[in-house]
Amino acid sequence: MTAPRFIRWFREIGLADVGSVGGKNASLGELYRELTPAGIRVPNGFAVTAEAYRHVLRAGGLEGEIRAALRGLDTRDLAALADCGRRLREAILARPLPDDLRHEIADAYAELGKGSDPAAPAAVGSLDRVGG
Repeated sequence: MTAPRFIRWFREIGLADVGSVGGKNASLGELYRELTPAGIRVPNGFAVTAEAYRHVLRAGGLEGEIRAALRGLDTRDLAALADCGRRLREAILARPLPDDLRHEIADAYAELGKGSDPAAPAAVGSLDRVGG
């Protein structure tokens, strides 16, 4: 099995990785790496990277659409910002995940469940804004 391109396990990440996995994931990785060896149970997990997000944009042909939507946008016009954000979110969500990314996420999720303690708490977070 080849190393994942778009997934980073909590054991691999820490606060120095905010730019590639976002602040929440980096913090969870830091907790997992530092507390687990001390005997404190921290749920394992993985992060989907910022590179995965860029891959979704490229594969969906969205880079040009995003640039066009942002060109000339008056950032002081809150209604225009909200409308632009809504349209871009809808465009992103309308595109399917690239197969390679979808498989990496499914494989990591399956690996996460192997031998897990069903009584162990699970941490599920929203997508974090990377670099923002």
